Amino acid sequence: MARMVAERSDAIASLAEVFREHGYEGASLALIGKATGLGKGSLYHFFPKGKEEMVRAVLAEIDQWFEDSVYSPLREGTDANAAVTSMLDETTKYFRSGRRVCLVGALAVANTRDLFAQAIRGYFIAWVDALQSALVRQGRDVEQARLLSEDAVLAIQGAIVLSRALDDPAVFERAIGQLHKRLGVEANGIVVPATARPEGSITPFR
Repeated sequence: MARMVAERSDAIASLAEVFREHGYEGASLALIGKATGLGKGSLYHFFPKGKEEMVRAVLAEIDQWFEDSVYSPLREGTDANAAVTSMLDETTKYFRSGRRVCLVGALAVANTRDLFAQAIRGYFIAWVDALQSALVRQGRDVEQARLLSEDAVLAIQGAIVLSRALDDPAVFERAIGQLHKRLGVEANGIVVPATARPEGSITPFR
């Protein structure tokens, strides 16, 4: 049953799931209306520019969630190790151990990529930059922290794709477990100081 929609913000969660499941092109107004409980007139009342405006609203909501739950703690947290652990925990919950499509990643490889290029680029740059700042506070040099940050985001995105392709959330969970080790924060909460890690354990993976 569609949720009650009284204002524009009420429709965002339902819209996000429609676009995750069907993509930009496949998300027809009929599917959107069924998910939101809104007729065509109401949809255009809330989103005068149609599907493009709907996606932009969803992307803004996603960006705000990541800013509050992931980026800001990574950039500003006094305990860098706790911030990295929280990032891995929060993204695992957000992506439901790989069961949930990353809409930004899906848009990045779709034909509509250029339409939302600024938001897509901003999402990935903000994530890499924020994680890099936490890894620098862990004690790593700037270049190494950058490479590890890029590889971590790449690993998470790749794990989502592979776990969904194989219909096996354990794939995602194993990838997150490996990231705990590579980023220096063990899944059981034991922190491995950056200066104490063996050389091989901090080499960015490609």
